[in-house]
Amino acid sequence: MKKITGAQAFIEALRCEGVKHVFGYPGGAVLDIFDVIMDAHDIMFVLTRHEQGAVHAADGYARASGKVGVALVTSGPGATNTVTGIATAFMDSIPVVVFSGQVSTSLIGNDAFQEADTVGITRPCTKHNYLVKDVEDLPRIIKEAFYIASTGRPGPVLVDIPKDVMRGLVQFRYPEKVHLEGYCPTYRGHRGQIKRILSTILKSRHPVIYAGGGVILSNASAELTRLARLLNIPVTTTLMGLGGFPADDPLWLGMLGMHGTYAANMAVTETDCLIAIGARFDDRVTGKVDEFAPRARIIHIDIDPTSISKNVQVHLPVVGDCGNVMRDMLEELSGMEREIEDLKRTVRPWIERLEEWKRDKPLRYDKGTGIKPQYVIEKIRELAPEDAIISTEVGQNQMWTAQYYKFNAPRLFLTSGGLGTMGYGFPAAIGAQVAFPGRTVIDIAGDGSIQMNIQELATAVQYRLPVKVMIINNGYLGMVRQWQSLFYKGRYSHTSMAVSPDFVKLAEAYGAHGIRVEDPGDVEDAVRKALSMEGCVFVDFKVEPEEDVYPMVPAGAPINNMLLV
Repeated sequence: MKKITGAQAFIEALRCEGVKHVFGYPGGAVLDIFDVIMDAHDIMFVLTRHEQGAVHAADGYARASGKVGVALVTSGPGATNTVTGIATAFMDSIPVVVFSGQVSTSLIGNDAFQEADTVGITRPCTKHNYLVKDVEDLPRIIKEAFYIASTGRPGPVLVDIPKDVMRGLVQFRYPEKVHLEGYCPTYRGHRGQIKRILSTILKSRHPVIYAGGGVILSNASAELTRLARLLNIPVTTTLMGLGGFPADDPLWLGMLGMHGTYAANMAVTETDCLIAIGARFDDRVTGKVDEFAPRARIIHIDIDPTSISKNVQVHLPVVGDCGNVMRDMLEELSGMEREIEDLKRTVRPWIERLEEWKRDKPLRYDKGTGIKPQYVIEKIRELAPEDAIISTEVGQNQMWTAQYYKFNAPRLFLTSGGLGTMGYGFPAAIGAQVAFPGRTVIDIAGDGSIQMNIQELATAVQYRLPVKVMIINNGYLGMVRQWQSLFYKGRYSHTSMAVSPDFVKLAEAYGAHGIRVEDPGDVEDAVRKALSMEGCVFVDFKVEPEEDVYPMVPAGAPINNMLLV
C-alpha cells in the first residue's frame, strides 16, 4: 500500500468520519493541510474571519445538526484565538473537534515562531486533547477524537498537529473501533433504580419535570414529551433545554431560574417530587441552593456521574442516557394504567394551581410608546417559519428570546448558556446555515455583542449565507446596565455604547443588506422584508434604551424571590 503524507491522512480521516464541512483560518503551520484540502472537493472549507468565529460556527453547526462540528486553525495565535469558542462548547457539552497546527516537534519548547502550549492552555476547557508526536498515530488519534467528542457527555476535543507530522509518511489505515482504557460511558440506567424512581413519582402529589440540555443532546425530546403527557406532569426547562418540550403544550411552565417564569419558579419551590433530566443544577437555575426545591424528593437522570449531587444533593440518581432511561421508564409504565390514573387524579389540584399562576402572573411588559424588544421578538416568532433556527448573542437579547420566542422542537435554539459568550450568536448562525442551507436562520443580537464577531459578515457574504441578524439596539451593554440600575444605584459605569457603527452602512459595506427601524409601526414590515430578502440582512431595531428583563431573581436569592414588572 502506497504511503501518504500526514496532511493527506488527515483529509482521509475526515472522510472516514463523514465530515462534509470544516470551519477555520489558514496559517504557516497548517499550509500542508490547506494545500491538500484545496483538492478535497467533497469537503467544504468555510473561511471565517477569526478563529473564535470558526469554533463558534462549528459549535452552531453541531447544535443545529447533531453532528460533530470541525474547526481547523494554525499554531500560536491561531490556536489561542480558539480558546473562548472551545470553552463555550465545553460548558454546554457540545461535540466539536478542533485541529490546530503546531511547530515541528524538534522546536516544541524552544519558543519558536508562533509556538504556544496549546495542549496545556486548552486542557481545562476540553473533554480531552492530544499532541500528535508521530504520524503513525494520527489516524488513531483522529478516530478517538471524534469518538470522545460525540459519546457519553459530549464536549470539545483538541488535536494539536506539528508541522513535521503533517509532512511525514504513513500507510493509512483507519481504525474501525475505539477502545480507551477507563472511558466507558454508561448508557443504560439501572433497572431497579428506575423502578424506585417510578414508585416515587406515582406516589407524589406535586411532581415537576425539570429538563436540561441533555434531553436535546441525547435526542430524547419525543420521550420527554410522551412521558410528561402520559403522567400529566408539568415541565420546565433550563435555557439549554428550550425546545426539548413543546412550548405550546398545556403542561409547559416556561423556563425556570434567574429570568424564569413565575409559574416555573414557584412550581419548583412547591414541588414534592422534582424529576431532573439531563440538567446540571446550574447556579442560574437554583438560586440559593439550600432553598431550592426544599420540599422535594429529587430524582436526577444524567449520563455524567460527576454531575450527580455536585451542586444539589439528590435522593434518587440514575446514571444513563436520558433517552434510554425514559424509554425504560415508559416500558415499565406499560400495564400500570391504574396507577397512572390514580396519579392523574391526585395531581389535578396541583395542575389547576399551576394554571392559576400562569394566568395570574404571566410574562408581560409595558407596551410603552417606543419599540419594545419583547414586541420585536414576538413579531419574529409570529412571522418566521416554524422550523427557523434561532441563535442569540448574550445578555438581555438572549433572555428576552428565551422568554418570548416559543420553541416547539429541539435544535432550533442556539445560545451560549454556561459561559455566556458575547459574540457567539452570529458565527453560530453561520454554522447552522451551512448545515441547513435551505432553512431560515436568525441571530437575535444586541448592539454590544454583535460587534464582538461582526467581521463574520464577510464570511456570510462570501458563502452567500442568508443569515438574518435582528439587532436589539438599546445603546447599552443592556444586562450589565440593568444590574447597575438595580444593585449599583444607577451608576452606569462604562456600559453606555455611545459610539457604535451605523449597522445599515456597515452591512452594506460588507455587501449585505441593512434595514433601520425606529417606529413601532414599522417593526412587522421590517421583519417581513428581511425574511423575504436574499442574502445576509442586518435589521437595526432602535428599542427603548432602559427596558429591563423581568422576572428577575437577584443573585444569591431563592428562586421564589422574584422581581416582577
